[in-house]
Amino acid sequence: MTSDRRRVLPTREQLRVWRNYIETAEVLRTRLGSRLQADTSLSSGDYQVLLALSESEPKSVRPSELATQIGWERSRLSHHLGRMAKRGLIERNSCANDVHGVEVSITETGEKAFRSASVPHLRAVRELFLDALSPEQLAHVDDLTVTLRRHLGLTP
Repeated sequence: MTSDRRRVLPTREQLRVWRNYIETAEVLRTRLGSRLQADTSLSSGDYQVLLALSESEPKSVRPSELATQIGWERSRLSHHLGRMAKRGLIERNSCANDVHGVEVSITETGEKAFRSASVPHLRAVRELFLDALSPEQLAHVDDLTVTLRRHLGLTP
């Protein structure tokens, strides 16, 4: 092990890289969220939930599973689902195999909103992220992401 790895605290240079990474990622997330909201009236949270529901098989998911899939705390998800249900994007139904359980599913309105939002959102991803990177840089970002996800115990 090198002496750099034995240091307890990050070096000034390591902290500079860390801050640049975190601050840039936050600006990117904020700008993507603002564009999504302006173009589609969906929040980034709405889009995350609708994406997870649209990809799930079967189309109904228990809230605890959905929270795990999108990386949210259950209480945050519960409040957000309530707002989405009021707008007709999702519905909550009794769980077929658990009398006390609830499942969440995307409605026809939610599917339509998700489909309508996907093209503008993906266009913004291209403009704000992909267009800034060469193919080699994108491959490096992928390598870094895979390494970090593995280190954090997340699926690649």
